Amino acid sequence: NHPDVANKLATCPFNARHQVPRAEISHHISSCDDKSCIEQDVVNQTRNLGQETMAESTWQCPPCDEDWDKDLWEQTSTPFVWGTANFCSNNSPANNIVMEHKSNLASGMRVPKSLPYVLPWKN
Repeated sequence: NHPDVANKLATCPFNARHQVPRAEISHHISSCDDKSCIEQDVVNQTRNLGQETMAESTWQCPPCDEDWDKDLWEQTSTPFVWGTANFCSNNSPANNIVMEHKSNLASGMRVPKSLPYVLPWKN
């Protein structure tokens, strides 16, 4: 809240809560209590790296049993195409039934045959 005071202080690299005068920052860094914690962590990490040997992974990717081309050829149903009737190609009596198109519109209503040149909500 006091920029003139903040300009005279330096922040400790080991603990940001430590605000010390700029002239004393080097002395604070050499004697900061939090420095010992960080140095201990660095020592522990270097010891662990020296003791651990990286084991090579023996994991292998499992073989892929998918064959999309084969699935495409074995597909019995016809793909959906908008605006076309879907007739089954099998000759069983159950498949010879012609499916009628059912509309959810009320009787007397119909879908327009074409859209207006400019849609009303696009004005």
